[in-house]
Parts: sequence; structure tokens; C-alpha cells
Amino acid sequence: MASKTTNYTCRIDSTVKSQSEALYNELGMTLATAINVFLRESLRVGGFPFDVRLNTPNKETVAAMLEAERIAHDPTVKRYDVEDALAELKK
Repeated sequence: MASKTTNYTCRIDSTVKSQSEALYNELGMTLATAINVFLRESLRVGGFPFDVRLNTPNKETVAAMLEAERIAHDPTVKRYDVEDALAELKK
């Protein structure tokens, strides 16, 4: 018994649509098939089938970046050239 299907309409950028159609055509499928694959995989994994995140660093990373900035501009912080740094590490 064939499953029921339904239509869903959405608006997408025409360039993205054209490029996606060309990509999935090379893979031997239509854009509609690719969208169905995406939706089925989303259901299988219980969410996006890939990482979706902002390129925003977490609090620890922000704190480390701020500390590095502070150290870089602090004239009282000891500076090392490569040889001195290696000598310190060997101590």
C-alpha cells in the first residue's frame, strides 16, 4: 500500500534552488527527493542531521580571549623569544 503524500510550499532563494537542483541532479535525484531524505534523516536522529550552531565562542573561550588580549597589552608581563621560551620549558 502506497503511503499518502502531501504538498508543502516554501520560499527559497532562486540561486540556492538552482544550485541545489544541479547538485542533487548530479547525485541522481530531484530536489524533492533530497528534501525527503533530509526530513527522514531528521526524524531518525531526532533533530538536524548535522551540527547547527552559531560561530559564537562559549564563556570559557571568551574569557581566555580577553585574558590573552590583556596579557598582550600588559607591559609588565615577561616576554620570551623562541630560545628563551624553550629554555623555560626545559626547566
